[in-house]
Parts: sequence; structure tokens; C-alpha cells
Amino acid sequence: MSEVSTQQIVPDSEHKGLVARLPQPWRNLALLARFDRPIGWWLLFWPCAWGLFLGGGTSRWGILAWMLLGAIAMRGAGCVYNDIVDADLDARVVRTAARPVASGATSKRAAWIWLLTLCAVGLVVLLQLRREAQLVAIGSLALVAAYPFMKRITGWPQAWLGLVFTWGAPVGWVEATGFDRLGPLAALYAGCWAWCMAYDTIYALQDREDDAMVGIGSSALSFGSYVRAGVGGLYAMALLCWAGAVWLVRADPLALLALLPVACHLAWQVLTLKEDGADPLAKFRSNRFAGLLMAAACYVVGAA
Repeated sequence: MSEVSTQQIVPDSEHKGLVARLPQPWRNLALLARFDRPIGWWLLFWPCAWGLFLGGGTSRWGILAWMLLGAIAMRGAGCVYNDIVDADLDARVVRTAARPVASGATSKRAAWIWLLTLCAVGLVVLLQLRREAQLVAIGSLALVAAYPFMKRITGWPQAWLGLVFTWGAPVGWVEATGFDRLGPLAALYAGCWAWCMAYDTIYALQDREDDAMVGIGSSALSFGSYVRAGVGGLYAMALLCWAGAVWLVRADPLALLALLPVACHLAWQVLTLKEDGADPLAKFRSNRFAGLLMAAACYVVGAA
């Protein structure tokens, strides 16, 4: 792999596809935007679909496709920004030391240019949305800009990530309904926050030793020996909030049954979670399927 050895590839990379065939400078940019790790853009995209579907936009497949493109571009932009800010910390953590900026394979100047390019793609997507949804989407920028610094000042940076990474739910809802009926949106977004905090706590289990050594915050560290209980409580909160959102959209006990598949999946994650080895990564990745199950539930309820 020329400049990037097999040993430098992190376990959650899917680098053997198109990314591996790119010339080295382009490959570094693709790795910088995490194009080799599509789980991130799926986790950013699913709340967009949930908000759109639950808000009644179940036939708007065109705008959904634009939202997927936006999730890919803006997740990439967020990763580039994060790596620019965190280059010093990343260089001191085994799992992140090979990242292009931290390792010196890509200069910060090139990273900034790449960041602006990805943001330009995001701007094209933004212009496809109705004016109210555009305003909501722009409102996420301050949250995104602050996120890389949270691990330096709090032991619970995942709580901030939950606000950032699920912002697609308000965007999708407002795209479908405008600023009407914000009660269901509040419940949906609260559930999204808890879901994101839970799955990123699982992800952070991989870095507990390095994070403790470097001195940065992590909910996986803050929960201590109660990680499983913490994740379980957050998933329970997510399901209760989502049930509230569904009820406010369609006050029918049968509608709540749409949440049963995703509830079973999240329960499986908690009951079978192992806090070391390859399991945290596998459980984290399984949330792509959890997102699909929740999207199906929102579609059923929103289309009724």
C-alpha cells in the first residue's frame, strides 16, 4: 500500500475497496474524510430520514438522496476539521496516530483546502432544502465547531456529539413540516441524542487506555464499571423518547409496535456487549442496522 502499511490501517477501516485503488495523495484525502469508514455517514444520515419520514415526507425520495449526499460530505468535513484540531492528540494515541494530518502525510494547508471543498458540496445540498430547513441546518455549525474541544474540558464529550451528530432529525422534520408541530420533533431529537451517546460510548471502549493515558475525556471512562448499565439506560431513554414522538404523531397503541424491531436490536446490543476485543466495534457498527429499523418505523407511522 505504498506509504500506508497494513499495520497502520485501523480496525474499523474498509480501505480495500475504491479507496485502496486511489493514488497516494488522493488516498490520504479519502482517509482524512473517512471515506473508508462509511458507518459514520450512515449514522449521520439516519436521523435525517427519521425526521423526514415521521414528519410525513415519506414520498420525498429525491430530497432523501440529497440528504445522503450531504451526510457523506459533511461527515467528511467534520472529520477533516476534527483531525486538524486534534493532530497533536491523535499523534499520541495508537489507533489515531496514522491519520494523515497527525502522521504528516497530509499538510494542514491541504487539509483546509479539502475541508472547504467538502463544505462546498454541503452548500449545494443545503440549497436543495426549503428555507426553514436551511436555517436549521446552518444552526448546527456552532455545535460542530465546538465539538473537538469537548474532550479537553469534559469527561462526557459524547453528550456534545449527541447534539451534533443527530442534527439531521430537526433538519428532516422541518423539511417535511416547517416549524409546525415541534412537540414530536423535541421527543425524536431527545431520543436521537441518547442513541448517539450510547453508541459512541460503545465505540469509545476501544480507546479507554489511550484516553486515560493522554488525559482526555470519554464517557466510556466516566461510566467506569457501569458502562453496560449506562449504555442500557441511554438506549432505554432513546426508546421512550421515540415512543413519545410516535404517539404525538399518531396516538394509536398499534403505532408503537413499529418500534419493536429496533427495541429488540438495541436490547441485543446491551445484553451481549463485551467491553474489550473486537466486540465494541462490531456493536457500534450494528447501529447502521438499528438506524434502518428505526427508519422503517418512522416510515410506517409517517405514511399512515
